[in-house]
Amino acid sequence: MSDSSILPPARLRPEAELARDALSTPVLSRAARLARWAGPDTRVDAGGGLVDEQVPAAAAELGLTGEDAAADAGEAWRVAVDTGLVEVADEEEGTVVAGAALALLTGGSPQDVLGVWLTALETVLGDASVPDLGGLVDAIAEGEGSGELDLDALDWDPEAEAEFLDGVLGNLYLLTVGGEGVEGAMVPLPGLAASVIVPDDMAEPTNDVLEQVSDAMMRLDDQFRMLEPVGLVEYRPVDEALMADTDEEPAAAPVDDTDVSRYGMVRLTPLGLYGLRARLLEAGFEAPAVGDLVDKGADALLDGTAVFPPAAAHAETEQWLARREPLASARELLAAARGADEGAPLRRLRCQQALSLVGASAEPALREVLDDPELGGLARVWLAEHGAADVPPPSEALIFWLTIDTVAAQLAAEGNSEELRSLVEGLARQHSGFFDTAWRVEHPATADVLEAMGRLHPDKRIAKEARKAAFKARSQHGN
Repeated sequence: MSDSSILPPARLRPEAELARDALSTPVLSRAARLARWAGPDTRVDAGGGLVDEQVPAAAAELGLTGEDAAADAGEAWRVAVDTGLVEVADEEEGTVVAGAALALLTGGSPQDVLGVWLTALETVLGDASVPDLGGLVDAIAEGEGSGELDLDALDWDPEAEAEFLDGVLGNLYLLTVGGEGVEGAMVPLPGLAASVIVPDDMAEPTNDVLEQVSDAMMRLDDQFRMLEPVGLVEYRPVDEALMADTDEEPAAAPVDDTDVSRYGMVRLTPLGLYGLRARLLEAGFEAPAVGDLVDKGADALLDGTAVFPPAAAHAETEQWLARREPLASARELLAAARGADEGAPLRRLRCQQALSLVGASAEPALREVLDDPELGGLARVWLAEHGAADVPPPSEALIFWLTIDTVAAQLAAEGNSEELRSLVEGLARQHSGFFDTAWRVEHPATADVLEAMGRLHPDKRIAKEARKAAFKARSQHGN
């Protein structure tokens, strides 16, 4: 994913709701609890971590028991330090005081709370990129004599590990924002691992690649277990029985949908979507969110939503219209829809979709453009759909112009889709001699549309007619 890419827009929950979610995550709530628990007798080591003698008391304060209690308490304290919920007052004495960030959790704005949570997220993501601590301890022990940590012996490349996790999370973000809802469907772990391991041009993964996917799944299983408590993801872990068999044969991606959940399932939470978008923006990506265009003009709305998935475009347009008076917004949309440039047909399609959300009070604006060669067809469609009376019938020239414009818009929006193929077949079937007239249409996209119809129509004879008509159109326009 290039940082020059424009990503689909994220549909974010309100910040107040996200802030409440952040405060309720185990990671941040534990860190806040320890920050309030810390007092004059609390002591930290040179790295800011709790001294060993105080870890049991911290774990007890959090109600943690079992073999992971000390590690979980240590992580909660580390998050408290990293986020500024506690601050080291005297490094030599190892004393601490409440940090400025602690007051933000109760008295700050939702954005303040989310800022603290984003810092906690970075701490947990850093921890998730660290290999098994048992192996790390052994590597440190082996390096004590030389004074160096042998990362090669550990087979751990910190940058590569962080890059791998970022790539996986980036793909999960794309799957989420490319869907139709705020919360995407659960994604199978094998497919997510394969998305960053299997080369795009590899038709059938080799055994070596499948083994890499299997290894990646096991790493991701550990990492997503760590990322769930910070509220980034909702995770259904890999079946323990499958992990017990990994030494015997690699766990390849299953085909049977009834078994796929045994290999791990994950999705971003609404809070996780917010967090990953913030990280993408920080990294230089263009990662829009629904609502970014509400204060901009109709030209920005139509151009911006041109590349949005349908549900996101609908939500963005609804928010834009909610801030404006219906008749004025209709006039502004129609004015922005004019043009003979390459993007104009898709702007007019988005305009038509936007006007479908405007009530009957917009009717005067549509009547004003009935004689406009670019907007007259669109206006008649709107008026007919709203049951308006005394709508003049369109001329044949206008019908053909609108047809070319509509197909050009569909090509720009969806490419060679099945829906467009059906539209092309219907046009050729309903209008005998369609191509004899269509090539004469004075529209910048006429030749391109006819060529596309020649590609898409399954009937070879009709496809040939379309290609001939495209040739005539290009000859007529000298291109």
